[in-house]
Amino acid sequence: MDKVIGTVVAIAVVAFVGWLMYRSWKRRTVRDESLGSYPVPAEHGAPVVDAEVLYVATTPFGEPLERLAVHGLAFRGSGHVEVIPEGVILRIAGESLTFIPADRLVGAQLASYAIDRGVEPEGLVALTWIAREQGTLEPTEPRVDSYVRARYPGDPARIIQAVNDIAAAPAPRSEQDIAAAPAAPRPEHDIAAAPAAPRPEQESEASHD
Repeated sequence: MDKVIGTVVAIAVVAFVGWLMYRSWKRRTVRDESLGSYPVPAEHGAPVVDAEVLYVATTPFGEPLERLAVHGLAFRGSGHVEVIPEGVILRIAGESLTFIPADRLVGAQLASYAIDRGVEPEGLVALTWIAREQGTLEPTEPRVDSYVRARYPGDPARIIQAVNDIAAAPAPRSEQDIAAAPAAPRPEHDIAAAPAAPRPEQESEASHD
């Protein structure tokens, strides 16, 4: 009897955990349903780089532990990264093709970890780009990071070089850059309307009164 009860409890716990995971994934899917990539151009140049990779995840920019359910990039899988003059094509097994135009690419760099995937230092390539946002009244041009792991040595450097050569989207400003930026000059009419500082003679007369 005790064995039966233990089995039932174990099944109930597993089912509950599975339900929580499913609920979390559904909420994430609804949250990110407006995010996606871009249409592939009808005509494009030959690939500068075509590398076999393991696609890991896409996350908000600078937040490698927060997965996004971007259409076509929601699940991990093997695939290819193709860098063409017009942008980057991600071909992930079982997913729809993903295209990132050059003017939506911010750049690429090495990374060491992403959600559910820790590797040796700088074992991943992070592609930073501006996702396409649909169905929103005020698009925010969200920046995201897509992580891949190259299959063969030498491919990470080739991918990064090729992506950075064509990336045309403005890089995000860091907090240091914002703090170091010069203050905007005051408009002339504000300067003219500002009260003049009192002269020393006026201050002394006021003190005698």
